[in-house]
Amino acid sequence: MAAPGDKPYRVYRGGRAKGNVPLSGDRGKTESSRGGDGRPRKRRRRTWKRLLLVLVPLLILVLVLWGLAGYVSVSRGVNAAHGRLAAGTTSALVAQSGLVLDSPTNILLLGTDHSSNGQPGRSSDNHSDSMMLLRTDPSRHRLVYVSIPRDLRATIPGYGDQKINAAMQIGGPKLAIQTVDALLGPKLPINHVVVVDFGAFEKLIDAVGGINVNVPENILSNRFDCPYSTATRCQQWPGWRFHKGVQHMTGHQALIYSRVRENQLNPADSDITRGEHQQAVMQATLSKLASIHTFFKLPLDGSTLLAPIATDLSTWDFMQLGWVKFRVGTTLHCRLGGTSSDIGGGSYIIGTEENFAVVQEVLGLAAPQPPSPGGGAYAPGCVTGNQSLGN
Repeated sequence: MAAPGDKPYRVYRGGRAKGNVPLSGDRGKTESSRGGDGRPRKRRRRTWKRLLLVLVPLLILVLVLWGLAGYVSVSRGVNAAHGRLAAGTTSALVAQSGLVLDSPTNILLLGTDHSSNGQPGRSSDNHSDSMMLLRTDPSRHRLVYVSIPRDLRATIPGYGDQKINAAMQIGGPKLAIQTVDALLGPKLPINHVVVVDFGAFEKLIDAVGGINVNVPENILSNRFDCPYSTATRCQQWPGWRFHKGVQHMTGHQALIYSRVRENQLNPADSDITRGEHQQAVMQATLSKLASIHTFFKLPLDGSTLLAPIATDLSTWDFMQLGWVKFRVGTTLHCRLGGTSSDIGGGSYIIGTEENFAVVQEVLGLAAPQPPSPGGGAYAPGCVTGNQSLGN
């Protein structure tokens, strides 16, 4: 107890502290808040919440800047692709009524078999080795691929009835567009065109890291594009092999797969089957182009990715197409066809009335119907998803 006259405070080195003398427990708390050197410890102020408030906007900013850099890179490639499109081609196209994002869009894909790399028989050939219509259908969240057999007999404006792939050889992409337009009718007008140099297409596939393709059957092709340098070795070589199931393909492998016209393991395979191979390669490539992996490569490779193509599509069109592809729920695979016939020493596919039904199915006015079992190897039809069109 304090003696009479004592003041109710104690004097410390730092001054006076009024009140009772700190108890031992209070002293322990005070000392525990100090470091070993007696200085007050700094509390950790940056919590995870505060850290996220900084990192999230920073990440968004990086993505926006990266996207802008990708847009600029792709724009350079698009401008170059515009320059590669033959003069006058766009005059054959029909302007669409809305955006690719919200309106059906018909894009004609023409794959040329022209080659400047010395492949025998292809240096002067400019037929459309592949003809395919890609229709986007945003309201139904679906994409439609329509294969057009190269041997299908069609009326080429100004040149009469010939194999449809001759239109490209005669008058370039403009005449090819006009021929397909006349074939499909006014309800499927061609809005855009993409001309793919299949000789360079493999570089695009390699640039995106290859593609995964579901091969429906074992394949042993005939001998074409022999990989060996001598005739003797090529005669001993059995052909190209592809095993059934999902295969990861390089650009060269995908190119070979898309060119296979004969399968020694299944004599029923034909040019129609090759159209299915090309659909699979094109679909897998579009999926890879629309992937997040490719997005992060755009500032570096955006212009390079478009090197194998000539097109009228704008950069904004490509962006919309990528978004539509990203949101797609259903994929419809169709083919035009008919019956085989020899005319004037040439083998043709003569179109049948089922081709009109295919057009209705592509437009969404009728349910997809697979090729008729009794329709022969070239029967027209449509299937959804991973179903096979058969032979």
